[in-house]
Amino acid sequence: MDKKLTAALVIIGNEILSGRTQDTNINWIATKMSDQGIKLIEVRVVPDEEDAIIFAINELRPKVGYVFTTGGIGPTHDDITSETIAKAFGAEFGINADARKILLDYYKSESELTPARLRMAHMPVGATLIDNPVSGAPGFQMENVYVMAGVPRIMQGMLDSILPTLSSGKPYLSNTISCELAESKIAETLGNIQKQYESVDIGSYPHFRSGSVGLALVLRSTDNDNLHAATQDVVDMVRSYGVEPTGISVRTDGKPIV
Repeated sequence: MDKKLTAALVIIGNEILSGRTQDTNINWIATKMSDQGIKLIEVRVVPDEEDAIIFAINELRPKVGYVFTTGGIGPTHDDITSETIAKAFGAEFGINADARKILLDYYKSESELTPARLRMAHMPVGATLIDNPVSGAPGFQMENVYVMAGVPRIMQGMLDSILPTLSSGKPYLSNTISCELAESKIAETLGNIQKQYESVDIGSYPHFRSGSVGLALVLRSTDNDNLHAATQDVVDMVRSYGVEPTGISVRTDGKPIV
């Protein structure tokens, strides 16, 4: 796997770990990365604690092409991400003049640029700003670490602004076959199909709905031809057990999956 086409996500926030707030950023970031041809290989959730943040950042950033963080860059006392990232990099920490100007333009006057709001202009020296088209206060980049807001709409705007600057590869395609089979029944046969297609990730995801056991078989790859062929083999496998797929969703190109 090409390291420059890999990413990790660090979600920072006590509110996530306590269950008070449900994170929705993982799905958004993972989908955007797949479309970009970048594989999100790890997600961590850490508290608003300096040591935990530093450990996660410094362990992940040598391993992947990109590290994204969400949360902890707002105006309150518990927003410690910016200062902590500075410590992780051994960088000085202070007011970024460009970030201060952005905030001043957003709030229109010095009197409205309160000490709390000015906290959002503090960041590591040497950081590159990430545009925030939603609420003004920018995120920032240090080397391959991209520090973004935790509020979903703001994070989405920030991520959209940096996507054109990231490396890109073939987009990940995903095909899904749904059926009413027990996972244990098809496990061995599905494993044999996986062995035939090393470039395809095949996962099985059982569910229980309306009193019935069901299964979603999901195949992902950047290799269109192998993914399409593997999908047909999985459909044929389902039928070999005497049942018809209840649904087939295909994003690949090739002969119709029948």
